[in-house]
Amino acid sequence: MKKERNKQVVLVWVLVSVGIVAFLSANAHLVYVAVTSEPDCVYVKSETHGVEKTYKPAKPSC
Repeated sequence: MKKERNKQVVLVWVLVSVGIVAFLSANAHLVYVAVTSEPDCVYVKSETHGVEKTYKPAKPSC
């Protein structure tokens, strides 16, 4: 009975640890993407009238 209880406790700790690692990894990925992305290089709609789906960089340096 005690061995079964110990196995359950170990399983719970392993699952909690895996959840914490997954949470921290996801947040680290979000921080990495936020730091390395170039938000100034997002394409915006062109002001050209009559032409559909014409896009240009937000800033010329892109």
